[in-house]
Amino acid sequence: MLGQAKAFSSFSTNDIQQTKAFYEKLGLNVKVEDMMGEMLIMQLNGGGTVLIYPKPNHEPASFTVLNFPVQDVEKAVDELTAKGIKFEQYKDLNTDEKGISHQDDFAVAWFKDPAGNILSVVKDK
Repeated sequence: MLGQAKAFSSFSTNDIQQTKAFYEKLGLNVKVEDMMGEMLIMQLNGGGTVLIYPKPNHEPASFTVLNFPVQDVEKAVDELTAKGIKFEQYKDLNTDEKGISHQDDFAVAWFKDPAGNILSVVKDK
């Protein structure tokens, strides 16, 4: 039944305009729509959609809400750092000085949006 549905992901923020500016800085297609109040619709490469909605008592997700597969994690981290993005340090995941966790042929680095939600750039397979 739901196998044919065009599913989408969603998460909350405490500031729609600040969140919109942040995701636009990342180069993403984000627009504001009025659906029970202002909400963000983010179109992802490949046809996926993310709904970002305002929540006055927003609490950031304690897990990664959105992953961006990239060919070169180190290059992506350098480019995002140059745009003012700060990468997280996790001792238990052995992140290096740039915030990248390397394991065998896998690499991932985490950062947060203005609302504190966790995002990542991850090596594309």
